[in-house]
Amino acid sequence: MPLLRFDLVEGRDEATLRKLLDTAHQAMVDAFQVPQRDRYQIVHQHAPNELIIQDTGLGFTRTKDLVLISVVSKKRTTSQKEKLYALLADRLKTECGVSPEDLMISITENSDADWSFGLGEAQFLTGKL
Repeated sequence: MPLLRFDLVEGRDEATLRKLLDTAHQAMVDAFQVPQRDRYQIVHQHAPNELIIQDTGLGFTRTKDLVLISVVSKKRTTSQKEKLYALLADRLKTECGVSPEDLMISITENSDADWSFGLGEAQFLTGKL
């Protein structure tokens, strides 16, 4: 936990996708201090006409390299969130060639009772996590 969903325009090859996911995971480890094996990522690829991600009037120029990351997580501090945004923008640009204008991130928070990692248990509530 956290759970990351990546929505992308289809067309990236497997190595490029892996680099994107690895880079995002390391930013998550550094910003939210999650364990290395606390990795839950889902990639959804779409035809270009299936993603309309504008800029809310900020003047960004979006391209086919757009990356929308939706994060579901336990509550995090504002500082942690801002660190995640900055790390993702910097590292995805440096390591994956994704322009910061092509990056959009949304975080949805929930609580310990909202997670079951298997066995029909809420491990955060039972004390196993």
